[in-house]
Amino acid sequence: MTNEEKISKNVRAINKNKEIRKVLSFGDKISDTITTIAGSVPFLLLNVFIFIGWLILNTGQLGDQYIFDEFPFGLLTTSVSLEAIILAVFVLITQNRQAAHSDLRSELDYVTDLHANADLGAILSVLTRIADKQGIGVADVVTQLHTDHNAIDSKHQVTESEL
Repeated sequence: MTNEEKISKNVRAINKNKEIRKVLSFGDKISDTITTIAGSVPFLLLNVFIFIGWLILNTGQLGDQYIFDEFPFGLLTTSVSLEAIILAVFVLITQNRQAAHSDLRSELDYVTDLHANADLGAILSVLTRIADKQGIGVADVVTQLHTDHNAIDSKHQVTESEL
């Protein structure tokens, strides 16, 4: 594989995020939009102003003729509950889709790590051959490298219970 092919392959892997965005369903796009809007400060402030206005109107501050939801504000409670349910569903949809995309990105990272590991192995092999031809001893360096790898592996072992 030529260097250009390797670079092209890496660019395709990086562009997977663009491909993911292209295949979003209409529902995914709506869910993302609603989640983005609902998770913003303007949306929070809008809700605060609506609740304050609701309370001002329904406590008779502007006159009894404007009261439409008397204490204990059943309509307000129902409205807030419905808003919370609907927003929670959209947030869960977005989180589930993002988790699937995160899994895909993790897989791509793993494949990239495997390619890098193979490349580094080839480079180490070439350097060892060059050192042998030049009469430079590198066995101690290679042994130290394996010792370091084993130390890293023992510190970062993943057990089945962690999966």
